[in-house]
Amino acid sequence: MSALLVAHAAGHLDARADGLRGRKRPAPLGLRWAEWVSAPASWRDIVEPLMTAVFHDLAGVPRVAEDPIAQSEISALTRRFEQGQETTAREFGIVKSDLTAVRLQVGNLDQKVGGLDEKVSQLAEDMSAVNGRLDALAGEVRTGNAQILELLSQLVGKNPDAS
Repeated sequence: MSALLVAHAAGHLDARADGLRGRKRPAPLGLRWAEWVSAPASWRDIVEPLMTAVFHDLAGVPRVAEDPIAQSEISALTRRFEQGQETTAREFGIVKSDLTAVRLQVGNLDQKVGGLDEKVSQLAEDMSAVNGRLDALAGEVRTGNAQILELLSQLVGKNPDAS
């Protein structure tokens, strides 16, 4: 770590320009303000202290320290940040495409379930019709059995050769 970062971590460089408090500070390293604000806090915490009043020129424009160690650390942090952004964007794209595929599959399954609901309803109606027919057949069998019993009871006690 550079001496500058060590000094800041120790609390020796905590002097911000009072004129910048409460206002948007220019984003370092050519980043747009929205990118700077949305940058991970750890990255901002390391780079933003370098943008203190100590490193502003007389016109109030922030500039990066002239320290070569700080320059190389900022470059390395910027590269790591950009690589992390690329990786995050790539992984987000993968998750987004997977989510799209899952949505399509859910849509297909929903259609299949709708088709199965119709088939189950049709089968229930068919079973009701079959149950009605079975009940009618059972009624006919009972009637036939009753007639057979009636005829047999009339034949009891009669001579079978006498008819």
